Amino acid sequence: MPETVKLRARPSHEKRRPSFFWLLAVLILPLWSCMVRYRFTRDSKLPQTGPFILSPNHYSEIDPIAMGAAVWHLGRLPRFMAKASLFKIPVLGWLLRGSGQIPVERQGVVRRGGDGNPLGAAGELIRREAGVIVYPEGTLTRDPELWPMRGKSGAVRLALASGIPLIPMAHWGTQELMPRYGKGIHPIPRKTIHVAVGEPIDLSRFAGRETEPKAINEATALLMGEITALLAGLRGEQPPTELWDPADHDQTETGRF
Repeated sequence: MPETVKLRARPSHEKRRPSFFWLLAVLILPLWSCMVRYRFTRDSKLPQTGPFILSPNHYSEIDPIAMGAAVWHLGRLPRFMAKASLFKIPVLGWLLRGSGQIPVERQGVVRRGGDGNPLGAAGELIRREAGVIVYPEGTLTRDPELWPMRGKSGAVRLALASGIPLIPMAHWGTQELMPRYGKGIHPIPRKTIHVAVGEPIDLSRFAGRETEPKAINEATALLMGEITALLAGLRGEQPPTELWDPADHDQTETGRF
């Protein structure tokens, strides 16, 4: 397992600019810090300016809070792509809009001013020089040992269409706070979450092939391989030779889908 260290929250121009995130940080981070401590690999970093797409592994319902706080520690504001239907819920919708989250239709079409333009999210990220967290698995992993499963193409498609850097990320320890499909959290004793952020993935060989299924599949496999390698380092274990593929298993045996 690589050495992980405590990271003092990094400042950035983005974080210093008054925003709705200040309120969320005041309300959430003190309580969260009582339950969780972070340890980052020494080379973990995010671009301090400009847009990026961050793709972590996903194995607990509480992952979004865990990764949002980690991104805040790394000096950027956490944004996610969320189901458009959530934006219609009172209070929750207000929170999502106020914090700059990005609504996405169920079929993966990004809503941008109601025009349904799938590149709308990329254009908005570039305009705001913002980052977004996109779970490439689309849901909690079904792998019995919590390794990443076969990824979906959303993050890769967004990166290829926009040229925005695609950054793999892995974390381990969140399952101690809230197990997969858990009904509650276990804050005592305080849990440690280890985090590794990789280098932006070189997608240059896929340039101009954004509409080719073969290229999209290869690029997605490349992304999932990088995430798995980061996680293997954090766990100090050898990952499986092949990623879990839900299509190869009876979903009635794997819980929710």
